[in-house]
Order: sequence, then C-alpha cells, then structure tokens
Amino acid sequence: MSGRAKAALQEGWVVSAHGRHYGVELADGSVRQSYPRGKKAQAAVGDRVRISLQGDNEGAIEAVLPRRNLLFRSDQQRSKQFAANLDTLLLVVATEPEFSADLLGRSLVAAASAGVPATILLNKVDRPARLAAARERLARYPEIGVPVLELSALDAEAARARLAPVLAGRISLLLGQSGMGKSTLLNALVPEAGAATREHSEALGTGRHTTTSTRLYHLPEALTRPGAPGHLIDSPGFQGFGLAHLSREDVERGFPEFAPFAAQCRFYNCTHRHEPGCAVLAALETGRIDTERHALYMRILAENEAAERY
Repeated sequence: MSGRAKAALQEGWVVSAHGRHYGVELADGSVRQSYPRGKKAQAAVGDRVRISLQGDNEGAIEAVLPRRNLLFRSDQQRSKQFAANLDTLLLVVATEPEFSADLLGRSLVAAASAGVPATILLNKVDRPARLAAARERLARYPEIGVPVLELSALDAEAARARLAPVLAGRISLLLGQSGMGKSTLLNALVPEAGAATREHSEALGTGRHTTTSTRLYHLPEALTRPGAPGHLIDSPGFQGFGLAHLSREDVERGFPEFAPFAAQCRFYNCTHRHEPGCAVLAALETGRIDTERHALYMRILAENEAAERY
C-alpha cells in the first residue's frame, strides 16, 4: 500500500457484524458498511479498525488494531466471536423457562479466560412461581465472585435504575441463551433499539432466536455519567457453548473456587480429576466444592481432549 493510501485510512469502531458485513462508525458519527480484505473475517464488534473509504458509504477493513480482549466460543466445526474490548459481561437468565446451568457455567469460563468480569442478571422476577428455585440455583455464584442482580425487563424504569451503576462508563456485552428475555431487556435499556421480542414457546420450553447479528448501542444519558458514556453490545441467543480453544489451565481459571485447594495438591500439574493427594477432590468430597461445577469442569476437559484427537 502506498504512502498516500496509508494516509487515507481512517480509524473507526466496529458497531455491527453480520457474517462478513461490518458496520464501522467513524469519528464524525457516520457508519460505513465495510468488508475485510482477504477471505478471513477477523474483526468483532467492539474492535478498533482502520478502513479505506470505498465509494460514498462503504469501506474496506485494512487492519484490526490490538484489542484488550476477545470473547468467543468454539467447537470442532467453527468459532463464533461475540465481541472485543469488553469491560463487563452481562449474562441473562430467567425464572422461566429454566435456564441451563451448563451454558451459564461455560459462559463464565469463557469470560474468565478472556479476563472479562461477569455479572448474572436474573430476569422475569415478576413471575414468582419459579423464583425461589432460580435463586437457589444461582446461590453458588456470588460465593465465587460473580454478582447476581434481579430484575424484570417488563418494568423498564426499574431495570434501568438497577443496571445504571453497572453500565455507566463501560462497554458491556449482553449475552444469554434463547428465551431468557434478553431482547425485552435490551428494549428497556435502549428503547430505540427496536429489538424483536416474543413470548417463548411454552410447547418447546425455549425461545427462538430473534437477534440475527451482533450490534453495539450507545446508551442514553440516563444510563451514563458525565464524561463516562456507556455502550451495550447485543449478541444472538445461543443453545451451545463450546470451549475447544481453551487449554486445561484456561478452563481451570474459570473455576476460581478451585484455586485455594489447588495450591495444596500433591502434584504441581494436578488435573483435579483422579490424582492421589488432590486437595480439590478432597474438597469436593466434603462439600466445599459444588458437585455440579466440578462435573462441568470434567465435561469441558473431556470435550476438549476428544477434539484434539481429530
């Protein structure tokens, strides 16, 4: 690329992604539909990029600038990037339909491996029938450093007041499995988003995907502080969360409750699965480590090892 071409590059912010189509917001507030150079799409919403201007309203992504973090999931077939340069992850679950502890746990492992603090949002607390059960299932998370905030997305004013301290001055990702009311919550926080909402299918006990692309929204003034604007990224709901890209050490970091005991294991490279003198397994036997959490740890390691054999 010539020096003149380099000078023509403009820095922007990726604010939407749908396949290989990206919306890049420039310094003047305009958004250009942009496409990556080459065959591989490497940008994610939240990335800072340099683009060359193409025509009146398009651009070509010439470079992705260094990022602080990247949150994504992966399995044997492919990877799915959620967002980059995040300050916090907001995981939406609900009193009904019943949320998946497996998916929730996997999301927390991914966040921990990327160095992104997470908060769980328990939605639909206005439906009391299953509220106590949901609270019981979430009781373990504050104990391992993951806050749980309760709200009803249908009470938009209360939801905004509840989340304003969490959102102000941060780039947050709103993530959750389908059917948890995430789109309704987005509409409560960013009314102009106009996200599609629907009642989940009672027959299926789950929801249909209503978000087909990932998009960043600039939060209204009511959810910001002077000099501290906030931004909220909404990503499609999911029904699976592979972690094939993580090493065993990365996975273990997603289970912070292991750390105090792991330091006491007989072997420095203990995997906490079968080794003699494993303090984590001893803690598991005495109830100091949750059995479901340890079972999830075992599942993730087994999946990743199976993937490596192919």
